[in-house]
Amino acid sequence: MKDHPADLAAAWSELVATARRTVTDGLVVGTSGNVSRRIRDLVLVTPSGVPYDRLGPGDTTAVDLEGRQIIGALRPTSELPMHLTVYRTTKATAVVHTHAPHATAVSTLVPELPPVHYMAAALGGPVRVAPYALYGSDELATNMGEALRDRTGCLLENHGTITYGDSLDQALDRTAQLEWMCRVWLAASSVPGRTPNLLSAAQLDAAAGRLRGYGQPDRDQG
Repeated sequence: MKDHPADLAAAWSELVATARRTVTDGLVVGTSGNVSRRIRDLVLVTPSGVPYDRLGPGDTTAVDLEGRQIIGALRPTSELPMHLTVYRTTKATAVVHTHAPHATAVSTLVPELPPVHYMAAALGGPVRVAPYALYGSDELATNMGEALRDRTGCLLENHGTITYGDSLDQALDRTAQLEWMCRVWLAASSVPGRTPNLLSAAQLDAAAGRLRGYGQPDRDQG
């Protein structure tokens, strides 16, 4: 791995800015949640137990795809197994994990987020809930990997969310969309005597096709 120091510094700065946004956007509290970015065979990742507003250029933390620490003295996030599983099994270059409140609430209620909105198609289809396992464990990473099959995001039972993308912006946007859909479902399903209308598989497929052409040419979709 021979990235120019300036490139790594810029990537770390972007990662820290994204981590701070998860706090300001209400997706995490305190030091919960974590963010990573892959640059070829190097994974920049937020360290364990350090408030994001205290992270600076000298706190750069990075591991290889086997989890061996390559850069930094701070211990990487305890959820490193989940991040590495995503990078080993997909073409992702960014991962965002949060404890978003509405998504976490939904993860305690159902095995799959009911498709109340077409933006589920942006995550690959109905969003699955990975069965509960102890945080930071290989079992949790395995459960997450299965829930992410053909998806770019999932819920973690009694825990939170994880999404990935081609950039930190895309991964964070997918987290925000997932949290919003969970909030919508919770609101709709709480109306006494009414059941939310759900989209069919065909309707989600049609939305997926339309979303592939969404936005400006040569820019991220979503």
